[in-house]
Parts: sequence; structure tokens; C-alpha cells
Amino acid sequence: MELNHPELTAQALSILRSGETFQWYFIPLFAFVVYVYFAEIERKNGKAVASGLALYGTHWFFEILNALICHFSGHALWTVPAGTSFLLLVGVGWELSMMFAVAGVIFSKVLPADPKAKILGVNNRIAIAVANAAFFSAFEIFLAKTPAFHWAYPWWGPVPVFVTVYVPFFLMANFAYDWKPRTQRLVIGSLFGLDALMLVLFAGILRWI
Repeated sequence: MELNHPELTAQALSILRSGETFQWYFIPLFAFVVYVYFAEIERKNGKAVASGLALYGTHWFFEILNALICHFSGHALWTVPAGTSFLLLVGVGWELSMMFAVAGVIFSKVLPADPKAKILGVNNRIAIAVANAAFFSAFEIFLAKTPAFHWAYPWWGPVPVFVTVYVPFFLMANFAYDWKPRTQRLVIGSLFGLDALMLVLFAGILRWI
């Protein structure tokens, strides 16, 4: 299969977790994320915190899978070959990761109070997840036209990323918003535990990603 600019995969891997790309805005971005969560905790808005963490944990799971695809096939579905202050994994820089860290919190603000209410005949949690996923997928079309983001495979694009990535992201975030606190802790804690285990194994021990 002919790939789109396969050399960009090597370019991304060359800056993977390298301090050479560091920029000082790395720090205020992190401070912004911490502020967002602390503000919601201060308001005792555990639903928004759960929504944010659920999306972020899902984001990391998918990024680890993408990095494993790169290890086993030679190319990831998406890569970040330039423009980041720190490349965490082959397909996610610090800036993208910090955006996903707060995306669930931000988009929880548009969820109706009634989880059973419908939008155009569709449950609002599902309808809003699909709408958010469509917006992110459309924006990724723009990103893929920049030097900072790349789709290596010709068959990978806005439709596959909409169906297999962003819809799961926002479904997870929206449903987590309504879970009971015990379920939130159990599911989200397990998700982050799995992410941590995968990172320790595949990035730390085996050095695959």
C-alpha cells in the first residue's frame, strides 16, 4: 500500500519525548488544566470532573493503541511530526493532550440536566456526542493539512476517525457524567489503571512506544 509521506513517521519518532523541542508555554498550559479541574472541584461539580477524566483516560487508551500500531506496522494512523513542545507518543503532543484533558469538562457544560431528554428524537447524550465528534473530526481535516499533524494511510481520514475515535471519546464522557459516584470511581479508575499499566509495559519496559 502506498503511504502518504511515510518519511513523516520517522520525523515524529526522531522527536519522541525529546527535550530539544521544549517551549516554555508547556508550563502555563498545564497550569490551565489544573485550574479547570480545581475550579470544578471547588464548585463540587463531580459530574464535570468525571466527564473530563473519562474522556482523557479514553484519549490515552487510543493514543497507546495508535503507538502500538506504529510499532507493529511501521506507521501510526496519525502522527505529530512537528510543532509540539513535547511529543508524548507518536500521535500526541503536549498541546493536544492538554486540550483533551479539559475537553470533557468543557463539553459537559452543554449537556441538558435531564439525561433522558431527546434531540431530534435521539437521546441527548448520544446526539451531543455525535455532534461533538463531527466537529472534532472536521477540525482534524484542517490539522492534517498542516506540517504538525499527519495521516499516513490513504484510507484513514475524517470518517474513520469520527466513527472509531471521537464518537467513543464523547460517548464515554457523556455517559460518565450521569454515573453514580461509585461507578465513576470504579470505571474511570480502572481505565487510568489500564493506561498506566500499558505505558509502563510498552513504553517503559519493552520500549515499543
